[in-house]
Amino acid sequence: MSPSIKLIECPRDALQGWKTLVPTAKKIEYLNALLEVGFNTLDCGSFVSPKAIPQMADTREVLRALSPSNTKLLVIVANQRGAEEAMAFDQVKYLGFPFSVSETFQQRNTNSTIAASLERVEVIQKLCIQHSKELVVYISMGFGNPYGDPYSENIVFEWADKLAALGIKTISLADTVGVAQPEQVQRMTEKLVNSLPDVEIGVHLHSTATNRIAKLSAAIDAGCIRFDGALKGIGGCPMANDELVGNMDSAWMISYFKEHKYKIGLDEEALKRALVLADEIFT
Repeated sequence: MSPSIKLIECPRDALQGWKTLVPTAKKIEYLNALLEVGFNTLDCGSFVSPKAIPQMADTREVLRALSPSNTKLLVIVANQRGAEEAMAFDQVKYLGFPFSVSETFQQRNTNSTIAASLERVEVIQKLCIQHSKELVVYISMGFGNPYGDPYSENIVFEWADKLAALGIKTISLADTVGVAQPEQVQRMTEKLVNSLPDVEIGVHLHSTATNRIAKLSAAIDAGCIRFDGALKGIGGCPMANDELVGNMDSAWMISYFKEHKYKIGLDEEALKRALVLADEIFT
C-alpha cells in the first residue's frame, strides 16, 4: 500500500515576499479556507521583525481569528523573543526555525552566525518542551548557496546530526533558491532518512515547473513522506535574492500524489474554494 503523505501548506512563505500588502481580513479569509482543505499542517505566520518582513506584522491578529481545525498550525521564529511570543498561542503546535548552512544567508535571515543559531535552537527547543509544542528545523540553503560560502553534503549531514542531538524530531531540507538537482535531492534525503531514523525528514523544494516532477519523485524514492508547498507555486525568501524561485505548487503536488495512488485525504471542494481566493490574492 502507498504511504500517507504529509502535506504542509505554506501561505506564510507565499505571502512574505509578495510585494503588495495583503489586508489582514483577506489573510484570515484565505487561511480559514485553507484550514478546511485538510492539510496536515498550515505554515501560517511568523514572529519576526515587522521591519524585515512587513507582510507578517499582523500574525498575532491573524492567529486569533483562525477557526478550529484538525490541521496543525506552524509559525516561523528566528530567536528566543519570537519563540516566547509564539508560546502565548495555544493553537500553535509547531515552531519553525530557519537554520542555514550558509553563513551569509544565516546573517541575512536571522542576524546570527550559524554557531549562535544552534544555541538559539537549543533554547527554543527547551521552550517548546515546556509548553508542549514541537520545533521544526528547516535546513535552508540545504542543497547549495549562491554566495560562495563553503558547502558540501557532509556539512549538511554534520549539522543535521547536531540538531538531532538536541532532540529535534522534524528536520526539513530546504532548497531555498531552487538550485537542487534531482539526484542530489534523492541522495541527501535518503541519507538523512536512513541515518536519523528517529527524526522525520521533510523537503521544502523551491522549484520551477521544468524540474519539479524530477525533484518530487526523487524525494519520494528516498523515502520522504513530508512535503511543503504553496498554492499557485508562490513564494521564496525575500532575504535570499531578488529573483525568487517559487514553492512547489500544492495543487500540482496533490494531482501528482493522486495519480500515483498516495493517500492525501483532502477535501477537494474546499481546495477549489481556496484556489479561488489564491487567484484573488496573488494577481
